[in-house]
Amino acid sequence: MTSHNPAPITTAMLAEHLLSIQAIIFLLEQPLRFKSGLISPVYVDNRSLIYHPQAWHVLIDALSSHIASGKFQFDIIAGVETAGIPHSSVLAYRRNVPSVFVRKQTKTHGTKNRVEGGDVRDKHVLLIEDHISTGLSSLDGVAALRQAGAIVTDCLSITSYNFAEARQAFAEADVTPHTLLTFDAILDAAVRCGYFDDRKKAIVADWLADPWPWAEKNGIAATAVEN
Repeated sequence: MTSHNPAPITTAMLAEHLLSIQAIIFLLEQPLRFKSGLISPVYVDNRSLIYHPQAWHVLIDALSSHIASGKFQFDIIAGVETAGIPHSSVLAYRRNVPSVFVRKQTKTHGTKNRVEGGDVRDKHVLLIEDHISTGLSSLDGVAALRQAGAIVTDCLSITSYNFAEARQAFAEADVTPHTLLTFDAILDAAVRCGYFDDRKKAIVADWLADPWPWAEKNGIAATAVEN
C-alpha cells in the first residue's frame, strides 16, 4: 500500500478559504471608517477562522509549513490579545513548543504581567498576528515581550495590508514582518472566484497603494464605523 501525501497548501487555496468564510470582505459600495480614521473598501476579520474548522485547519497547516521552512529562530510562540491568541496557541501546540500571550494592557491586580504563560527572558520569541494594518498593536506586543526580557526579531501574520507606514515602523523597531498571504494573492482569488471583476480589483489595489488620501481623492465617504 502506498502512502498518501496531501497536496501542499497554496496561497490561492488559502485565499479562497478566507474569502469563502468572509474573513475578508470588500466594501466598495459601503466603505468602512477604521478607528484610526482611515476609510477602507476592505475589512479583514481573521477572528472568524476559529468558527470554520476546515478553513482553520488549512491556515494552521500553512503557518506550520511556513515556520518549518527554517526562516525563523524561536524558542516560544506568542500571540497578541485577543485575535492572535487562538492561532498562536494552536500553532505552538502543533509545533510542540511553549506558548505565551501578550495582554494589550497590564493587569491591575495579581502579578500585573503583560506577558502571560511563562518566562520569556533570554528566549527567542516568534510573534503571530492575525492581521497587520499599521503595525502599531503588533509592535506594542513586541515592546512588551522585550520588556519582559525576550528576544524578538520576527512577526508572522496571516494577512497584511503591507502599508508603507507599517513597513517603516517595523524597520525602526528592528523587527522583520512576514505575511503568509499577500493581498495580491487575495485580489487574484477574488477575481477568479467571482467576488468582483478586474475594475474593482484595481480600485482596491489603488487604496492599498496609497490608503490615506484614497477616499478624498475619489469623493468617497464612509457609511459605517469599525466596532
